[in-house]
Amino acid sequence: MSDQPERWTQATVYPDMWTDPDDDPRDNGAGPEGEAATLHDYLTNYRITVRMKCEGLDAGQLARRSVPPSTMSLLGLLRHLAEVERDWRNWLGEGEPEPRIYGPKDADFLGAVADPAVVDAAWADLEREQAATDAALAAHPDLGERIGISKDGFAIRELLVHRVEEYARHSGHADLLRECVDGRVGQ
Repeated sequence: MSDQPERWTQATVYPDMWTDPDDDPRDNGAGPEGEAATLHDYLTNYRITVRMKCEGLDAGQLARRSVPPSTMSLLGLLRHLAEVERDWRNWLGEGEPEPRIYGPKDADFLGAVADPAVVDAAWADLEREQAATDAALAAHPDLGERIGISKDGFAIRELLVHRVEEYARHSGHADLLRECVDGRVGQ
């Protein structure tokens, strides 16, 4: 008997998808117009993907470190994404930098324990930090504007692309972590 879960999907239309097209909460419309709208659309859809990969799991499953010796778990990813949202805001250099949410390096993953209160706090932290970073960047609608703590500043475009990249990369991690947890597969 194997301790590996059987692979499965909820989708019935396309067997390699996470869910059926009519049930997919990500925007599948005609697509946004313009560079800023496109970047925000991709970011939104990757954020939704991360959320989808965590849905239906309990605290123990979310905290499971599925690929030893890695400390990565779905819950750790949520905490990490909250931490990097705050860090990106700190790059803007507006005011004093905010301290790390969870403490020293890797505390976001190491503190991802199987406790419903930790899970609830992680979701609240992520939503708060996403909203705060979204608001800070919305104050700078010119994607070419350079601001921040580096010598020449960061272009707003660069920060938006970096956020898309971060969520896309971790969506891929979430795919593998979820499959290890309960066998569910799909885009």
